Amino acid sequence: MYLGQFHLDLDKDYRMVVPAGFRELFAQGAYVTRGFEQNLLVMSEQDFQERSKQVAALNITDPNARLLQRLLLGNAVRLEINASGQVLLPQELMTFAGLEKEIILVGQGDYFEVWAPAQWEKQSAILLDTAANTGRFAHLDLALN
Repeated sequence: MYLGQFHLDLDKDYRMVVPAGFRELFAQGAYVTRGFEQNLLVMSEQDFQERSKQVAALNITDPNARLLQRLLLGNAVRLEINASGQVLLPQELMTFAGLEKEIILVGQGDYFEVWAPAQWEKQSAILLDTAANTGRFAHLDLALN
């Protein structure tokens, strides 16, 4: 599982050093694509293939389905990790997410997100609104048995 946050600096060639606990995601290959909040999503080969099948199975006559396919599949790139644990992020995706020297990795269980600090700060502000969170998440079935 990919949990927690990691604040990293990209090297001069814009490669990120993947934290040791996140490197297993790359064992069988990994993909990066655009996220929903001006961030990037990094998934293992298996998880990306499963999500790709779900997205590709949507009704292509539905305009929202086509938009989702373009967002996730049309922007996906396979990532390679080198022996030093470094990954080169595609420039086009870095530009989309506003990534520069500093990045933040945020674990999401089966995948992780890559954020620019300014964008993550905005997202964190939303998450810190505890009163709003109660209403936001009340309809989700998160009951402990």
